[in-house]
Amino acid sequence: MKIRLARGVLALLCTGVAVGCGSQVAPATTPALRVQTAPLSTSLVTAQGTWAVAVMGGSAAGENNFWQLFVRPAGAARWSLVTPQGVADNGGLVAAGGASLVVGFRPSQGLAFSPLATSSDTGRDWTPGLLDADLADVPDAIAVAPSGQTLALLHDGGIEAAASAAAATAGQWSRLTTLSALAASAPGRGCGLVAVNAVTFGPNNVPMTAGSCARRGVAGVFADRGGVWQAAGPVLAAGFGGDQVQVLGLSHNAALLAAGTSLLAAWSDGGRWTVSAPVAAAGDEQGVSASGFGPGGSVWVLLGGGRAETIGGPGGSWRALPTLPKGTATLAPGSGSSYDALAVAGSRLTVWRLAAGAWVQVQVINVPITYGSSG
Repeated sequence: MKIRLARGVLALLCTGVAVGCGSQVAPATTPALRVQTAPLSTSLVTAQGTWAVAVMGGSAAGENNFWQLFVRPAGAARWSLVTPQGVADNGGLVAAGGASLVVGFRPSQGLAFSPLATSSDTGRDWTPGLLDADLADVPDAIAVAPSGQTLALLHDGGIEAAASAAAATAGQWSRLTTLSALAASAPGRGCGLVAVNAVTFGPNNVPMTAGSCARRGVAGVFADRGGVWQAAGPVLAAGFGGDQVQVLGLSHNAALLAAGTSLLAAWSDGGRWTVSAPVAAAGDEQGVSASGFGPGGSVWVLLGGGRAETIGGPGGSWRALPTLPKGTATLAPGSGSSYDALAVAGSRLTVWRLAAGAWVQVQVINVPITYGSSG
């Protein structure tokens, strides 16, 4: 799996800003952009614990790919399988959380909407919900504010908002913006916005979104302040002025950027951004196969050839982890600077923990998968 070309890239065929156009083409003076997005495999840390999303099973073409959710409760050392039951998950899972975790099921098996599930007890019990739309195929397609307000990024680039967790569960969503409207705004025109790749909440529960810009040297991060979208992204060093910038991930005060053949992490204190030194993303055929955020603004990326890079937060430096165990699908932050590597082989999940500079096997979970079924 690699950094993916989003289906929305076909919208580059559109001419101008038009209602109903699935994406927004950059001005003719800017070069075409192949939209990159991060795969769905990821991990996140909430008050309940650390969660990981990975695909298991077999071929997606035969609908034998089954997305799974695992949790390591706060203070615990072992992982548990907690995938919500009763809904086909071949299309992928996206998750976000605060006091509760919200999981969204991307449409599959003929579904035209995205079922939701919410848990406040580390996945022991789930409350069903509904988003009557198609969630985007990106890991940061859902965001939950401390207040419970929820955002959902749709496949067409639009953003839906629910006023509370209860409203999201009840299917009470309203349109916050469309890709066309965001691209036509002053900051959207300023970056030549082509696609929206992530949603989150910034300080004071301000809705934020980010995406891919055709105009070179501009990082497309936007904040909704009183119903007006404003540019809220970092300013990149002069050395990246010739690169088109795409935001692959966005989480509260941290972002993962792709600029040319490099990856950058960036952190906001609510008014000013700190941008890391670059780390090379190119040089192999695999590209970025997974990414995520951890405590303190830490960022991690899985690259091809068994490579992984992590950075601890503002002022930190990228650190290469030891060569990953075979089949590693995602990483999850542990205590201190340690990480767990979750490796997949069919229906078997093996957890490896980084200790004293080496990966040590600590757990095996055999996931019950019925091949040929829908979930």
